[in-house]
Amino acid sequence: MSKKSSQSLAVELDRFVAPFRIDGSREFHLKSHNAAEKGGLDKDKAEKIIEANRTRLVDFQEKLFAQDRWSLLVILQGMDAAGKDSAVKHIFDGVNPQGCEVYSFKQPTSHELDHDFMWRTMIALPERGRIGIFNRSYYEECLVTRVHPQVLAKEKIPPKLITKNVWRERFEDISAIERYLARNGTVILKFFLNISKEEQRERFRYQAAYQEVVRHTSSAVAPWYVVPADHKWFARLVIGSAIVSALGDLNLRFPRADKASLEEFKRVRKALENEGRRGAKKVMRKIVKAAKGA
Repeated sequence: MSKKSSQSLAVELDRFVAPFRIDGSREFHLKSHNAAEKGGLDKDKAEKIIEANRTRLVDFQEKLFAQDRWSLLVILQGMDAAGKDSAVKHIFDGVNPQGCEVYSFKQPTSHELDHDFMWRTMIALPERGRIGIFNRSYYEECLVTRVHPQVLAKEKIPPKLITKNVWRERFEDISAIERYLARNGTVILKFFLNISKEEQRERFRYQAAYQEVVRHTSSAVAPWYVVPADHKWFARLVIGSAIVSALGDLNLRFPRADKASLEEFKRVRKALENEGRRGAKKVMRKIVKAAKGA
């Protein structure tokens, strides 16, 4: 995609991306974000944009894979009914699975608990040229463990290291790792699917934890998108638009072969064509011979 085309795409999708992007440049209050937002669209209009984004994503993913320089990490967080699974299914439909992997991080195993809290997600990071999707992520270690302290107690951390600063320290560690990944070519996009249809007491506790997470780990290199998710189709539109916009900024393209490589390609193609003609002649001789003997 040319620079001009990339800019045009960014402008086209900006109204579905910019209002929900949190990059640490302004104060964040979760209660000011409307979970029922629809962006002035109805479902039919949104579906057309979703389909166009899907086509663009397939094209970008092929170039991302061929160029083999960047990688993309997509993080999806939200309550169980937020629609994370269906978002992955609808947005990435058609993307080559060889270049895209989905990981769902649930309750840690005993083996995972013998490592630091980031370990199990770090070994699943996408390689260059690939897309990695974390359906829940290392952010669970600042959410579930905060709402349910008994989970933190199972992590075998030396007691003297668990102080009142444990959450601030985890925010700092995560932000440092995300900066490191960004400096090495991993584009990080984080989506919090914001819904209003949860049991109130549980939801309020998690909402408070999510507000702290977004406030302390939003940055220009690893922004959060607080996605209105009461309407699943609009959530898919926002997530897909943010991903396509980010990939559009990378100037992805298929590698250009040098003169020597092109000459070698021509020689190989000619050899294959000659081999194909010889093979075809052999087949024809067998067919004629068989016909004469019939």
